[in-house]
Amino acid sequence: MNLLEVLVSSIARRLGVMAIAAAFAAGACSGGSSTTSPSIQPSGFVSASTAPSAASPSGTPAPVKLVVGLGYIPSVQFAPFYLADQAGYYGDAGLSVEFQNKIDPDLITLVGQGAIDIGIGDGTSVIPAVSQGIPVKYITTVYGQYPDVVFAKASSGIKTAADLKGKRIGTPGRYGSGWIMLQALLGSAGLTTNDVTIVEYPDYTQRAAVAQGAVDAATGFSNNEPVQLELDGTKTVVLHVDAITPLPGPGLISATKTLADKHDAVARFVAATLRAMNAIRLNPSVGLEAAIKAVPELASGRELQTAVLNATILSWSGPIQAAKGLGVIDREGWARSIEYLTTLGLVPNPVTVDDLVLDDLIPVGG
Repeated sequence: MNLLEVLVSSIARRLGVMAIAAAFAAGACSGGSSTTSPSIQPSGFVSASTAPSAASPSGTPAPVKLVVGLGYIPSVQFAPFYLADQAGYYGDAGLSVEFQNKIDPDLITLVGQGAIDIGIGDGTSVIPAVSQGIPVKYITTVYGQYPDVVFAKASSGIKTAADLKGKRIGTPGRYGSGWIMLQALLGSAGLTTNDVTIVEYPDYTQRAAVAQGAVDAATGFSNNEPVQLELDGTKTVVLHVDAITPLPGPGLISATKTLADKHDAVARFVAATLRAMNAIRLNPSVGLEAAIKAVPELASGRELQTAVLNATILSWSGPIQAAKGLGVIDREGWARSIEYLTTLGLVPNPVTVDDLVLDDLIPVGG
């Protein structure tokens, strides 16, 4: 499977947030598939808490059902969720989890409406959505490092943002998280998009454009295009925005009403998912095998999937997660992100960090 199809959060996060508000006003829709919980059991982890919600006729606590929205196409980047399901972490926590695959704007809309209990949402989508009245909260960081990057061949001579001046930069379009990142990266060097030549690749073929020399650099994802170029034998340079403007990457989101109604169950889901992330960080092979079990076609490209998973694991930890544990939310970073997105005109109504995030569901130590 081509990684461009696998990592389709790139599709999700390129779409405009105005569509979110329109879809939210229009009403919810649903659909998806259930998963089962066979066993892949890494050692060395204590089971998540199993507080019951109700009892079945036999007296056994009935599991709480949670509908969880992942990205558009199942892929190795969702390995923690597959592992937590297959290894019984969710079951241990008294949960019955159903996965659905949706694009990012649909997920934010459906989560806000309560049609999906928990979803993955990009922080740069959550901020405008909440500003427009979508009642969601960002509850756990998944990507502590912002995954949108600018990449180029090492032979290009590009080493810093300043080196992009006058260069041709490929991007899927002038919108979404990649476009926000590019503006922030250029701005750090006193540049704007007027100082470069933008070449649009709406079919997401900017990696090939870099490889062929059609552009000097391109926007992409740290666990996508640069990984493929390296595996193809092309040394790459990757420019990250984190040290410049700490934009919030994808994380778990839930509706305010869902959090009020199912707070403890959502907290147990967070703990079980972080347990799986820690297990995969210590032993990536268990994550790879869980992903292949959930998405069998991934087995045909083990080398690529292993490389993608390793790059994904690196993206889970920014400085605050490295210090305090996976999942921790960087509130100061969110405050700076609000300020920056406001300068871009993406925050039509003022919001605060407290309007956007809720961090009491994250267990101490991640």
